[in-house]
Amino acid sequence: MPERTAHPTLEERFEEAKRLTAPGTSLRRALDMILAGHLGALICVGDVESVIAAGNDGFPLDIDFSANRLFELSKMDGAIVVDEKLKRIYRANFHLNPDAEIPTFETGMRHRTASRISSQTDAMVISISERRQVAHVYIDGESFAIHTIAELMALVNQLLITLQSTRQALDRNLLRLTSLELDNYVTLADIARIFSSFEVLMTAAEELDDLIRQLGDQGRTIAMQEEQHLGDMEEEYNLMIRDYARDSSTANARAVRAAFRAMSDTDFRDPELVGRMLGYENLREDSIVSPLGLRTLNRVSVVRQGIADKIVDEYGSLQELLDDIEDNPERLQDAGVREPTILADSLDRMRVRRE
Repeated sequence: MPERTAHPTLEERFEEAKRLTAPGTSLRRALDMILAGHLGALICVGDVESVIAAGNDGFPLDIDFSANRLFELSKMDGAIVVDEKLKRIYRANFHLNPDAEIPTFETGMRHRTASRISSQTDAMVISISERRQVAHVYIDGESFAIHTIAELMALVNQLLITLQSTRQALDRNLLRLTSLELDNYVTLADIARIFSSFEVLMTAAEELDDLIRQLGDQGRTIAMQEEQHLGDMEEEYNLMIRDYARDSSTANARAVRAAFRAMSDTDFRDPELVGRMLGYENLREDSIVSPLGLRTLNRVSVVRQGIADKIVDEYGSLQELLDDIEDNPERLQDAGVREPTILADSLDRMRVRRE
């Protein structure tokens, strides 16, 4: 028997819809022309049979899809029915009769129809309000607005500023954290503040990724700017969680990341709550917490990829390593470090003055 294809999730369908309506696509060119012409429109994309079964009248068509044709057909009342791959136009001036029992919070007739048809079928439905000159995409009764490039760029600039300022502050705090770690003077409050900054950075990056998808081929430069601001912070974040969580596995780091993602800024102001997310029930905000050292060791050039985990397995903590490194360098060689002296010197140079 052939394998059954998994039905895409709502999130996946939204991502595909944003790709199809991004600037530079033929569908987006048609939408921009409709908005510029101060017209209204109702466009059903995909699940053609179900959409046609939910309406009547109109003009049967079977013509090639193009942005100009879609624009011209929008000058008539009624819906336009297009195939999923945006290759053919099958109906114009089509009257849709969705099930009136399907609940919707929309108020305008066109938007109510779009919401209900998207719930009743698997079509992506685009509704453009002639009066308000706004466009919304409906999938399974849920919707998102199609923003103009100017609106998207305004949001992008705000997020880029947030990324830049948060990254600069995070770099300073991580440098200070390394110094505190090497002196074994890190408190729960210290790491709670840094985890909060990581979440601000990652949330801004996620929101920027969404805008980049909406910008389509005009988002490439923004993506490069994001990469410059974000750098290796994704890996730094994971390593820091593994450093301080009771369970240092990568699987648990993902679980902690998910828990942090659900926390508010106010939650992060409660270090004891952060401690519980890390697996500790009785830590206070001024409790000293000792890292494994994964984040710090991965920043040292002589520690090759994968060796930091072996060092941590051997010593158990960064402090144990620091206490033993000068007296017993052979132990480091057994863990895979070829130049223990260079590692010791590197860690010593990281002992910058605490701010």
